Amino acid sequence: MYEKYWQQMGEKTTVVIPGWKFVSYFSDKRKLCWFLEPEFASSIIRLHKLVGNAVTENRHIVVGTGSTQLFQAVLYALCPPNASEPIDVLCAAPFYSSYPLITEFLKSGLYKWGGDAHKFRLNKPYIELVTSPNNPDGLSRQAVVNQDQGILIHDLAYYWPQYTPISYTADYDIMLFTVSKTTGHAGTRLGWALVKDEEIAKKMTEFIMLSTIGVSKESQLRAAKILKVVSDTHEYHAKHDFKECDSFFEHSYDLMAKRWKQLRNAVNQNKMFSLPHFPSAKCKFSGNTFASQPAFAWLKCEGKIDDCESFLREHKVLTRSGKHFGDSTKYVRISVLPRDEEFQQFTDRLSSITLMPPIVISGPEDRAACARPRPTLLNSGDSPRTCSKIGELPGDTCSAREYFPRAMSLQA
Repeated sequence: MYEKYWQQMGEKTTVVIPGWKFVSYFSDKRKLCWFLEPEFASSIIRLHKLVGNAVTENRHIVVGTGSTQLFQAVLYALCPPNASEPIDVLCAAPFYSSYPLITEFLKSGLYKWGGDAHKFRLNKPYIELVTSPNNPDGLSRQAVVNQDQGILIHDLAYYWPQYTPISYTADYDIMLFTVSKTTGHAGTRLGWALVKDEEIAKKMTEFIMLSTIGVSKESQLRAAKILKVVSDTHEYHAKHDFKECDSFFEHSYDLMAKRWKQLRNAVNQNKMFSLPHFPSAKCKFSGNTFASQPAFAWLKCEGKIDDCESFLREHKVLTRSGKHFGDSTKYVRISVLPRDEEFQQFTDRLSSITLMPPIVISGPEDRAACARPRPTLLNSGDSPRTCSKIGELPGDTCSAREYFPRAMSLQA
């Protein structure tokens, strides 16, 4: 979704790196996170101050290869090395599907996946992940367990003004962010943590040092330039030759608003699906009053459709089942951030789905009729084609559903 915007920015975000640069592992030996590039750190602090979504004063910045590595680093940092048993890592369902996978990947003796925070009843230490806005359902979250022995990690990857109103300045002990959700540059593979406690920041830095001996300086320099341009588009239009319409968060907000309107219109066409509804709030950054418009849609299949993922796959739309997020198979997660043509095709397909019963073949005449090529209904943009013959279909039924030439994936 963000690709066109950055294409329009042209050379403003171009970075040229001479061959002699970044020969050393070190960025600044005097700093706690010695592989953090000063330019990247400065651009992070400037952007947070501009948006007002997180406190940066008296915080240590730890950079990682995406927030995935930072998540592993913070688990390592928070767990006592001599504990008698692994500490439980919790998150309220529906939770980000990679949390349990990442937690269990290393088979660590320090921590283990403890499941849904709503179901935690033990009186012992735990780590709770608070993702707000939440992936996959987009809702604002607070801690669930609220016991004295708990430690909180706040994943604020989506707390940016194109997705949700900035209603408060986050001031938590450990806050995780990622470039991919801020500006769309997933391939840059960078995230950062704002950490209050110095010892925790040191142990996180130690984990990253031992696992990857730091983080790519080239990626940091590129990300620093991109974040700088984001801030410039909002602060210095005249001085830096930016037009008002080029303001990154304003542009992204408008795109997300348009897409969510388009998606809700598609869902309302047939009443077979539903989406969450979000309360409106005033954004301190933009001054707009709006409801959240998340990067993912948490779609529910209504009625007797129990396996929403399989049902949509039959209609050539690939999604991710709610079971991966600790929830019901009646839900799926769908990305709202693909390219324009893909999102248009998706909403066209979604709005045209109907529950049409199969035609049961009871005799030779029915079989002959079904074997004949027939025209089929297609969405705009799909190439004309005819139904397959009965020999190409599973079983002796002739499906009255539409056939789409190519399955599209909205799982990312």
